[in-house]
Amino acid sequence: MALRVEAQNRTALRMARLLERHPKVERVNYPWLESSPWHGVARRQMTGAGGVISFEVASDMRGAMRFVDALELPFIATSLGGCESLVQQPAIMGKSDAEKAENGIKDNLVRFSFGIEKFEDLKDDILQALEKI
Repeated sequence: MALRVEAQNRTALRMARLLERHPKVERVNYPWLESSPWHGVARRQMTGAGGVISFEVASDMRGAMRFVDALELPFIATSLGGCESLVQQPAIMGKSDAEKAENGIKDNLVRFSFGIEKFEDLKDDILQALEKI
């Protein structure tokens, strides 16, 4: 378990840093990013920030859907904790407009839970999917 969590933490941080610089990504949410408002607290309190990131693509709901649909490696699912990468688009997962607004869920938000796949494979898949928006 420890090896899996370490791998997921490493992948999530590397991917968050890569996505933060990508022109088709507006915002990345991950507490160990230096740009995160929680960075200082996260570094003091955590040995890793976890394997889940969320980010807003530079598009609308349909663009986010094209991105998710173009991914080849992750499964579209909401579960956490497995060895495989999972992706979801929270805006289309059955929440009311009021719930989305209350929780800061934008139409272009994507949530990604990283598994233990090779970083380069995940990176290549995410980059090719970003080209679809």
